[in-house]
Amino acid sequence: MNMKQHAFALDLVDDPKLIVEYDAYHQAVWPEICDSIKEAGVADMVIYRFGNRLFMIMNVYDNFSFDRKNEMDLANPKVQEWEALMWKYQRAIPGANPGEKWVLMDKIFEL
Repeated sequence: MNMKQHAFALDLVDDPKLIVEYDAYHQAVWPEICDSIKEAGVADMVIYRFGNRLFMIMNVYDNFSFDRKNEMDLANPKVQEWEALMWKYQRAIPGANPGEKWVLMDKIFEL
């Protein structure tokens, strides 16, 4: 099965205490959240952090759809609980649309 890769950026609230808490949540992501990500067609996901800037890489199967994932997330109370909790730590990156968290990045180079 073929795969596609997507990259996203997001900022955290620039508060060292909150960043430590955010990192801790991501050392023990709720199993329901991992299950929902996999069920949406995500093969693997990695998040990197520098200061308060986050960078996420998602490798998805061909059948992955952002619309379908969004519908699944909206219908999943545990995902909604996680997202509400994470919004305490996250802030929209400059240039994001209102209420938008992770912003899809454009690939500009590949070796």
